[in-house]
Amino acid sequence: MIRHLLSGADLDAATATQILDTAAEMATVAGREVKKLPALRGRTVVNLFYEDSTRTRISFEAAAKRLSADVINFSAKGSSVAKGESLKDTALTLQAMGADAVVVRHPASGAPHRLANWVDGSVVNAGDGTHEHPTQALLDAYTMRSRLGRLAGLHVAIVGDVLHSRVARSNVLLLSTLGAKVTLVGPPTLIPVDIAAALAPGTDVCYDLDAVLPGVDVVMMLRVQRERMNDSYFPSAREYARRYGLDAPRMRRLPEHAIVMHPGPMNRGMEITPEVADSPRSTIVEQVANGVSVRMAVLYLLLGGNNR
Repeated sequence: MIRHLLSGADLDAATATQILDTAAEMATVAGREVKKLPALRGRTVVNLFYEDSTRTRISFEAAAKRLSADVINFSAKGSSVAKGESLKDTALTLQAMGADAVVVRHPASGAPHRLANWVDGSVVNAGDGTHEHPTQALLDAYTMRSRLGRLAGLHVAIVGDVLHSRVARSNVLLLSTLGAKVTLVGPPTLIPVDIAAALAPGTDVCYDLDAVLPGVDVVMMLRVQRERMNDSYFPSAREYARRYGLDAPRMRRLPEHAIVMHPGPMNRGMEITPEVADSPRSTIVEQVANGVSVRMAVLYLLLGGNNR
């Protein structure tokens, strides 16, 4: 097992499958009366979040606590970071406190990689800038496998704001490793030039959502990250929804078995309509639940498994 989880590229097919299989075992804990395992008793997991987060932070906290680890939640707001403390000095402080794992979310791409050089414990990337978010890709893959029974041979369309999406990058890397075909869909302004070739050979790019829908097994809608946009990438929200939003008529173009995903949070009515988000085809709530099991598996294998 790897020491850190910083990128989807860190995972080969065997390691990724091991995590998914372990997550399936962890999922059985949620059905128990006592939802705890003693696997990480005595270990300390630090959630180091420099950006606001709901799902990811709570998911990692729940995962660590279900494994009986001690959890320290660190928010940049109200800490010495607000006084100008550097990431390195914060890392050295955590090191001195004996952190066995640091789960980090940071607005700067590459921050988790730097952090991994400064601490002895394992580092898990919980999202760095517009770069990557590997545990989100793992929970997405787990959800696809749970719903559709396989990953190899699936055709997955990732739709929307690819330019600013760390979720898209990690998913392309991981799904390609596991044998799925990925097509990136969106306006040309939101799909970086040559991103498909740079991430994984065989990844396609298409600018016409309606042309792609009839041939996919999974359609993953991405949030339009307007907070990261300093320029005008499309004429208007209404125009974006008309061209690239998933509504009921478009959902009917999907094959009967196809599922709809979204990493959240959603802009309801923009990239996805409420009737699609709340439909039986939607896995959005499942993805949140599966995230706890997947992150339990990651922490268990990094801290309690065979690399220590």
